[in-house]
Amino acid sequence: MTVVKTSLRNFLAHKGRMALSAVAVLLSVAFVCGTLVFTDTMNTTFDKLFAATASDVTVFPKNATDPDELPENGKPESLPADTLESTRKVDGVRRAEGGVTSMSVTVVDKANKNMGSSTGAPTIAGNWTKNDSRVMDISSGRVPHRAGEVMVDADTADKHHLKIGDELRTIALPGDFTAKITGIASFKVTNPGAAVVYFDTATAQRQLLGETGRYTQVNVTADKGVEDAALKAKVASALGGEFKVQTQKENADASREGIGQFLDVMKYAMLGFAGIALLVGIFLIINTFSMLVAQRTREIGLMRALGSSRKQVNRSVLVEAMMLGVLGSVLGVGAGVGLAVGLMKLMSSMGMELSTRDLTVAWTTPVVGVTLGVLVTVLAAYLPARRAGKISPMAALSEVGMPASTRSSWIRAVIGLVLSGAGGAALVAAGQADEAKPGSGYLGLGVLLTLVGFVVIAPLLAAGVVRVLSVVVLRVFGPVGRMAERNALRNPRRTGATGSALMIGLALVACLSVVGSSMVASATDELDKSVGADFIIQGSSQGITPKAQESLGKAKYLDHITEYKSLPATLTLPGGKTEKEDLTGADRTYAEDLRRETLSGELAEAYAPGSMSVGEEFATRNHLKVGDTLGVDFKEGDSTKLKIAAITSDDSSLDKGAMYLSLDTARKHITPDRMPPNNMMFAAAVDGKEKEAYKSIKASLAPYPQYKVQNQADFKEDLKDQVGQLLNIVYGLLGLAIIVAILGVVNTLALSVVERTREIGLMRAIGLSRRQLRRMIRLESVVIALFGALVGLGLGMGWGATAQKLLALEGLKTLEIPWPTIVGVFIGSAFVGLFAALVPAFRAGRMNVLNAIATD
Repeated sequence: MTVVKTSLRNFLAHKGRMALSAVAVLLSVAFVCGTLVFTDTMNTTFDKLFAATASDVTVFPKNATDPDELPENGKPESLPADTLESTRKVDGVRRAEGGVTSMSVTVVDKANKNMGSSTGAPTIAGNWTKNDSRVMDISSGRVPHRAGEVMVDADTADKHHLKIGDELRTIALPGDFTAKITGIASFKVTNPGAAVVYFDTATAQRQLLGETGRYTQVNVTADKGVEDAALKAKVASALGGEFKVQTQKENADASREGIGQFLDVMKYAMLGFAGIALLVGIFLIINTFSMLVAQRTREIGLMRALGSSRKQVNRSVLVEAMMLGVLGSVLGVGAGVGLAVGLMKLMSSMGMELSTRDLTVAWTTPVVGVTLGVLVTVLAAYLPARRAGKISPMAALSEVGMPASTRSSWIRAVIGLVLSGAGGAALVAAGQADEAKPGSGYLGLGVLLTLVGFVVIAPLLAAGVVRVLSVVVLRVFGPVGRMAERNALRNPRRTGATGSALMIGLALVACLSVVGSSMVASATDELDKSVGADFIIQGSSQGITPKAQESLGKAKYLDHITEYKSLPATLTLPGGKTEKEDLTGADRTYAEDLRRETLSGELAEAYAPGSMSVGEEFATRNHLKVGDTLGVDFKEGDSTKLKIAAITSDDSSLDKGAMYLSLDTARKHITPDRMPPNNMMFAAAVDGKEKEAYKSIKASLAPYPQYKVQNQADFKEDLKDQVGQLLNIVYGLLGLAIIVAILGVVNTLALSVVERTREIGLMRAIGLSRRQLRRMIRLESVVIALFGALVGLGLGMGWGATAQKLLALEGLKTLEIPWPTIVGVFIGSAFVGLFAALVPAFRAGRMNVLNAIATD
């Protein structure tokens, strides 16, 4: 009990000094808990939606795609109307309805503005059934009764200011059609952002499926007392096993599976960044307790002289750490819930609606948050606590604390150098790897070992790097700069730990900057060398519809237009082995639009009747050569045999591994109604008419806002923007770790000022002005921040350069160092140091000289 009382007294006596460490724990725990609450809430939202929309039993076509996938031929699989009649006759069925649902649509208003979500949520079109009334209420107007009528969901209507009587155009694979809004329906559960439109059944069948008398599913409602599983068995038996029959739970689970994978990736990525912030926080906590122990050397020595054991002193410091961990963690859990609500609001503003009614705080979330926060804090405080336990009673008679162990410093340096050397060797092995998979393993090991190694030898690095930086940055400030240098070098272990916190975040920033810039530069170089097409027309998720393709064909000043399709097929190798692959069906002109190097044969011959090409890796793996014959069973068509006319090199990032065949060949085996739409299309302008052709293509596809028309310059800029947006998100997440690192610098300086109170008083007494004192502390902060930045950026560029070597195996061969970003971050670190020193410098300047000199 005495230990607890002592710990509580010390904790309250130094509460100001503990505050920043508590904030570091709070931020890290908040990010962990916020991530868990946010993803749990999204899971709850989708679970409620999928459970509500699924009927007791649903009958699908046997080859129906998963709920989160679009059909390969652009049209949903369907079943005949007599399936509905057969289902209605099954014993235990209270009601059976034929449903039509398609996500291969785009809906635009009169101004040609896309009504779909900007977050990637689908646009869903179908017919209105009683099953839909389980999740939606008609808030105004009525359901569509005939062609030319449509009902929209209330969220979409509100977002795009739609009202009854407005006209919408729906773009589907069978064709475009217009309809006026007759009703608006509101979701009873949260709609995560999908745009939903309803038509009468005949219109939905004709315009979405291309023929009447077909349904995409049959929704079955069970009689009272009939279990879903039992009804499923009866329906499956009655239909003869020709269809896919699912219970409500199975249907909801299938729908949840796709979104669940996305949510898991997002959750673990965010938790990874939270882990980085926790790692950075460890340095802050270690520094805080190390300095507090050093400042209380005489006090701890007196406690030992009065009979306290080493274990009691050790336990006292750990109890203080536990108090800090509990306080920071509890506040962090609350802040995490607030962060999750903030993320939900942010997502809602971007188009993904998430209601706070579905806010889900599982009991495991606060348990994980508090356990993690306390555990990390206590572990971080263990070394300082152990050091405190070693303080002898004689330290109470000494004016200064116990000197650092030279032996332990040497051991630490040797361990750090060994780890860094091993990590460097692993990075070299990764850079020399012939295959990406083993190379990635070496890269991960190298990053881990070099990171740990540099953290361990940080005091050794600090002693050298700070001296070099001081010559450039501090010496120009005369005696004040020299004093700042000596202060930074006074305790290399403390400076190393403070700089390491900043090093981790900036190393990751530098690494990702190098990787991102190299990807853009490599793709740009590849584009310049390989792409001969002047224009690229990228389709939406539904592909390029025949109507849009017809409109494109009317564009002027074009030399040729190339179609490009993905054709799923099963290949039978000469030995009888089968493999599923996506073949690339294209016009002959594609050989001009994308110049591919061949290892053997001529690519132009692959577009001849009965021929195809294969990629280098596929050919090597299966011991294939030009002239061999493959059996090809098209998923959307029949079977044939094609001769290998060319083997393309995999030394490319564009269409790597693609297997080409002519669309004329594909059309002989796939009927027009089963032929997939074009994924994208290419076009080449007549010589000297590039600008006119560009304008003409833009004008021809203006009625179809879902398609993107780009020349090569547009494509490069778009690629750069996409990588830039991804990096900005990552930088934003890493910003938490950098904020915690800044708090570490602030805390180190603040405690250092307290530690040097008497020294500061003496310097003031012999003539150091307040302005000079503040400048000294600011310069000390700047050099510590620059030390962390220099080491971190150097380490990160090494990681990034090694990662680029692995990307080169995938065709991304250009190493690009983003020097403006690197230099900007380095200079920004100096401003971070200045900012971190504001409060400590201000407090030091306000010290009373006599009181400071009298301090023990």
